[in-house]
Amino acid sequence: MASVTSLSDSVQQQLASALSASLPEAAGADPLLRRSDRADFQANGILALAKKAKANPRELATQVVSQVVAGDVIKEIEVSGPGFLNITIADRAITTNLAARYADETGRLGVPFAAEPGTTVIDYAQPNVAKEMHVGHLRSAVIGDSVVQILEFTGENVIRRHHIGDWGTQFGMLIQYLDEHPHELDHKSAEVSGEEAMSNLDRLYKAARKKFDSDEEFKTRARRRVVDLQAGDPQTLAMWQKFVDESKIYFFSVFEKLDMEIQDPDIVGESGYNDMLAETCRLLEESGVAVRSEGALCVFFEDVKGPDGNQVPLIVQKSDGGYGYAATDLSAIRDRVFNLKANTLVYVVDARQALHFKMVFETARRAGWLNDDVTAFQLAFGTVLGKDGKPFKTREGETVRLVDLLDEAIDRASAVVREKAQDLSEQEIAERGAQVGIGAVKYADLSTSANRDYKFDLDQMVSLNGDTSVYLQYAYARIQSILRKAGEVRPAAHPELELADAERALGLHADAFAELVAEAAADYAPHKLAAYLYQLASLYTTFYDKCPVLKAETPAQVENRLFLCDVTARTLHQGMSLLGIRTPEKL
Repeated sequence: MASVTSLSDSVQQQLASALSASLPEAAGADPLLRRSDRADFQANGILALAKKAKANPRELATQVVSQVVAGDVIKEIEVSGPGFLNITIADRAITTNLAARYADETGRLGVPFAAEPGTTVIDYAQPNVAKEMHVGHLRSAVIGDSVVQILEFTGENVIRRHHIGDWGTQFGMLIQYLDEHPHELDHKSAEVSGEEAMSNLDRLYKAARKKFDSDEEFKTRARRRVVDLQAGDPQTLAMWQKFVDESKIYFFSVFEKLDMEIQDPDIVGESGYNDMLAETCRLLEESGVAVRSEGALCVFFEDVKGPDGNQVPLIVQKSDGGYGYAATDLSAIRDRVFNLKANTLVYVVDARQALHFKMVFETARRAGWLNDDVTAFQLAFGTVLGKDGKPFKTREGETVRLVDLLDEAIDRASAVVREKAQDLSEQEIAERGAQVGIGAVKYADLSTSANRDYKFDLDQMVSLNGDTSVYLQYAYARIQSILRKAGEVRPAAHPELELADAERALGLHADAFAELVAEAAADYAPHKLAAYLYQLASLYTTFYDKCPVLKAETPAQVENRLFLCDVTARTLHQGMSLLGIRTPEKL
């Protein structure tokens, strides 16, 4: 099925050709078409063009209007104010366009694929081995997963990377403790839950830490272990692998609860780049990008200075020969650019690491690994705050465990579902409760621009009113209920019918889905998609209140309104799935 040209694109093309006919030097100029309260669309681009051409904007606008043929798409076009164009779309065009989207057998609603897809590596959901996932890990996972879905939907080749923290000096302490207490990670049964895996790791971590802090001889043995680990000693590596495997049982259980698909081959932790570190340093030093300073290999920047006014370098290799995060991150860039052949690298990482990534990307550019054709971008996200507007902590001041948070969201949502449910079994209530609860958490995160902090307020998140995923899920379930009640009457488009204002507003918004997806993909901005879907559900609510569906005046009108309902439902379903949120058929 070919893609469907949206109404705004059709109007844009007609205006562009009318513009270049009226003012040849304006060929290729953007008429700046926007949705408007005064008409369906308003074009504001003529003012700037007239100024540039030293022409009278109203006269130029009038000339452009004379070149536009009103017809299938544009019902009327008029000049307003100093030279704006107000455009009204024909009812027939709205229905016909939606019918073409509805007929798309691929289920893509006529959304085109990107003209020139590339390869993007997305680095997201980066938990640490042997450590509990907390609320800070939530945003990277949720935002990253949605950006993956949106980009893949546009036809981009997306490679997922989970850069887990699985290397470093703390493993010396853990491995040495496990060596001296070899049964600490044994399982009670063949089936091991994520909760059991995490409590094993947590217990071992606390015991090892206590011994490390209180026993000097153990501390010395643990430090020797680090050297063995870095030298690739087989027995030490085998024990390190036990920690990684145990942690993965736990990670996978959390991601499953988050309703996210994470594949083992996509998990390439810090350790995955060990073999490249020495070469990365050699290449940087030989090319002069990095220099030795007090024994350490450093990269300096004019604009990065400490409080004393001296330049603060990016340290790639420490003076003792050890490698820091920078060496790993730079090696990962080399791998992603030269082995995975990526054009774009996206890092979904906390905004507090912005300076580190700025320095890493600039170093990679100086080394020639990034350039105009291969770019890297940090999709920085803000902090999760409590209701009090302070960083989210437990009453004891501890970081909140992610699992506890998700469980509570599911409990709250199940209560909401149970209250509204008429004919759902206990099993269905539990299933829907999970879909609504996890959806609520994801949507609250995704409906805020990533770089802003957001308040984690479960009462608000599972509310049926306001900008919440539950509101969208209920709109979808309500449409499914109407379609079931319609029985034998099938949705069908009737382009000959006049549309009520609420039908037109809903239809024009549903038709804009493709442009919105393209914009969300280009800007890595799931919040734009969330805002679009909320508006779609709101316009649907208005339509539902003002336009009777099953009790419409004529059989043709019943079918046409059912068709509008179904197009809306399909758009909600597709849009929500790009946010990683389920839309249950019944609620």
